[in-house]
Amino acid sequence: MKNRFLFIFTALVTVAHLAWAQPYHVVIKGGHVIDPKNNINGIMDVAILDGKIAKVAKNIDATGARQVVKAKGMYVTPGIIDIHTHVFFGTNMDQTYSNGPNALPPDGFTFRNGVTTIVDAGCSGWRDFETFKKQTIDASQTRVLALLNIVGSGMRGGKFEQNIEDMDPKATAEMARKYPDLVVGVKLAHFNGHDWTPTDRAVEAGKLANKPVMIDFGGSKPTLSIEELFLRHLRPGDIFTHCFGQLATREPILDVATNKVKPFVWEAQKKGVLFDVGYGGISFAFSQAIPALKSGFFPNTISTDIHTGSMNNAMKDMLNVMSKFLAMGMDLPAVIKASTWSPAQAIKRPELGSLTEGSEADVAILDLQDGKFAVRDTGYFGFFDYTGHKIEGKQKLICEMTIRKGRIVYDLNGIAEPIVVRQRPQ
Repeated sequence: MKNRFLFIFTALVTVAHLAWAQPYHVVIKGGHVIDPKNNINGIMDVAILDGKIAKVAKNIDATGARQVVKAKGMYVTPGIIDIHTHVFFGTNMDQTYSNGPNALPPDGFTFRNGVTTIVDAGCSGWRDFETFKKQTIDASQTRVLALLNIVGSGMRGGKFEQNIEDMDPKATAEMARKYPDLVVGVKLAHFNGHDWTPTDRAVEAGKLANKPVMIDFGGSKPTLSIEELFLRHLRPGDIFTHCFGQLATREPILDVATNKVKPFVWEAQKKGVLFDVGYGGISFAFSQAIPALKSGFFPNTISTDIHTGSMNNAMKDMLNVMSKFLAMGMDLPAVIKASTWSPAQAIKRPELGSLTEGSEADVAILDLQDGKFAVRDTGYFGFFDYTGHKIEGKQKLICEMTIRKGRIVYDLNGIAEPIVVRQRPQ
């Protein structure tokens, strides 16, 4: 009788345990996890439950999981964060990047690159941010955040972006405070002129909103001093984008005569000024980047400055830019960090950019292909910049899978079992 009672009790406990221990929704098996925030760099499994990272460990039991992802030979990373994009797409044909044709719908390019979070870099200002929110942020599966343009009308082009009178720090900060979860900073871009007023107004707005500022230095003849910018105008945590640009109207960070990074640039980075790639159409040159990386100067964040022009030129997409930095000598963990955890810190969103247990399950699964997959028979991939300078690299990143909020949103080669094809939510 006693043994029978014990058997029944044990069975009830087992049933209760099984009922309580809900199977994982997704288990990623056998991948090489790189999670810079948590110092993980090795073969691990990742389990996802209810849209959250449930566990990162070796040999997670996938029994009963809704989907199992076979990631052996691939890299599993936090969802990639691109902090310089242009996505205020619209049909106002004379408004360039602000509700105009030069910007891009986010979901069309993000997930196929392992990108789960993007920051629109100044397409909207305080006057039109709520329109941008309604038609782009709210309508996208991608997490879309924003840097508000200091120009109230955003990136409408021409005279609008040169209008200092429309650079209103108080109105910009007020809109940023109204949407603190969406607006992550302030942007200055495209102003042409030897005038510090636009910079100072952007920084003032950043101070009022307690947000970082991203500076695209536009153009000026004579060029404005970046030493003065870094050491007298920007604060620790402010972001200098297009950091490897070399144009006649902007002072570069590298002395082209000596091929050395200017001493004050090292000082600025040590001070806390962040250097962002912001590749763009003409804002990245190997003549700047290669010597800088060889000297040990690395960008804090890797980003695309993606728009209709740059995506069809030398830049192409986030993984292409990341692959270029691999070809120039950054190791893979450093490239992943500059594309995940570091940008999360830059925009002051530390809940993003990692595979921390309990965090939202944004995950990228990447394949690092070697040169045997190259179209040519050299065994190398070719990478070029807008000047036509070309380098060759032995490795290239491609995206095998992207998971957003615990749901598989992109699967290149059907590595999930079972495959579940979902229609876009209405």
